[in-house]
Amino acid sequence: MVQRTSNAEVMSMDLSPKMPAKAYGGDGGAYYDWSPADLPMLGAASIGAAKLHLTAGGLSLPSYSDSAKVAYVLQGAGACGLVLPEAAKEKVIPVKAGDALALPFGAVTWWFNAQDSSTELVVLFLGDTSKGHTLGKFTNFQLTGATGIFTGFSTEFVARAWDLDQDSAAKIVSTQPGSGIVKLAAGHKMPVPRAEDREGMVLNCFVAPLDVDIPGGGRVVVLNTANLPLVKEVGLGADLVRIDGHSMCSPGFSCDSAYQVTYIVRGSGRVQVVGIDGTCVLETRAEEGCLFIVPRFFVVSKIADDTGMEWFSIITTPNPIFSHLAGRTSVWKAISPAVLETAFNTTPEMEKMFRSKRLDSEIFFAPS
Repeated sequence: MVQRTSNAEVMSMDLSPKMPAKAYGGDGGAYYDWSPADLPMLGAASIGAAKLHLTAGGLSLPSYSDSAKVAYVLQGAGACGLVLPEAAKEKVIPVKAGDALALPFGAVTWWFNAQDSSTELVVLFLGDTSKGHTLGKFTNFQLTGATGIFTGFSTEFVARAWDLDQDSAAKIVSTQPGSGIVKLAAGHKMPVPRAEDREGMVLNCFVAPLDVDIPGGGRVVVLNTANLPLVKEVGLGADLVRIDGHSMCSPGFSCDSAYQVTYIVRGSGRVQVVGIDGTCVLETRAEEGCLFIVPRFFVVSKIADDTGMEWFSIITTPNPIFSHLAGRTSVWKAISPAVLETAFNTTPEMEKMFRSKRLDSEIFFAPS
């Protein structure tokens, strides 16, 4: 059972956005992750976060994780090999920027960037570590390579398991010196990605129907059990949000006890988070490549810089519900006038003026 962090601990935590650190890599690319030591809310929320960068010809060797994840392709195009639990055949999924995939427990994956690619393949992973070995950090189990699972078994066990003679067993386990990520030899042929394998496995956030579209303000695509059914198995929801220059994202909170984990994909802007007793716990600028977490029920708002801002978030529930505190759909529009007058200790005239604002604005507010 995961121990819940106290209110005092959450209020005193450093919530400022952080960049990841390189965990391992080589000629084929690198794997970066965020540590709960640098971003304590990862541990408090039991969330892991990492990024995979593959150069041309780079292959992330087959592995599985101790955590269910959502993968989001930030840049480039390539292939994801996926073997779901108890599946008899792998899926070889063509992936490109904007693709989101749900990876449940037990899924074995590999990732590949074509040898003739002119750009890196970059994939973001966000997931639930509450059942993992380390709260706030993914533990990945490599099937092959210098740190592969079978390097720990005796040759006798490997030979018996795979029905090989002992010399062959020793050779096949030891001939891959790479660890985690390798670069393919020139001319080596990889499986051809199959477009049909995307069905039910991938949602491209760039072409999916918009859940919110505010001209001059911003746009949202929400991942949930309706448009990506595997999200239910992963237990996480997600969204891609893009707001225009100087636009504001309404102050709001997750009203189903969920954490919001946000990665800034492009652009930059100001972020404010307010917690218990009206205390501002974060006031900062968030820039491309950084990650931050909003605690449960805390209220967050963002204002984009002149180039706009785009972020990808997971929410620790598969069908998230948000309550907004400004705009046409805010709780203020639902509360009766007499209650508002008393709550704000104001006049009927001020209450009417307050209620008359933002009648045609929802969630995102374009600059006036």
